[in-house]
Amino acid sequence: MIVAKVVGTVVATRKDERLVSNKLLLARPVDVRGQVEGGYLVAVDTVDAGFGETVLIVSGSSARMASGMKDCPVDAAIVGIIDTIEVSE
Repeated sequence: MIVAKVVGTVVATRKDERLVSNKLLLARPVDVRGQVEGGYLVAVDTVDAGFGETVLIVSGSSARMASGMKDCPVDAAIVGIIDTIEVSE
C-alpha cells in the first residue's frame, strides 16, 4: 500500500469504456510525516476522496481487486482515506 496526498484531478474525455464515470485523481506519495516521496500517480478513486486528503493507494493487480474495478485497466486505486497516522519510534 502507498500513503499519498491528493494534489489534483485528471480529466480524460476519451478513455476505455470501463473507466467511464470513474473519478481519476492525481496523488503524490508521502512518508508517514507527510513529506513528499517520489513522483505523481494517477489513481482511480473508489472512496470519494478529495483534494488535500491523505489516502491509501493500492497498485498493480491489487488495484483491480478494489470495489468496482474488476476487469478494469487500472494500475492504481484509492481504497481508503487516512484520518491519522501514529508512529512509535
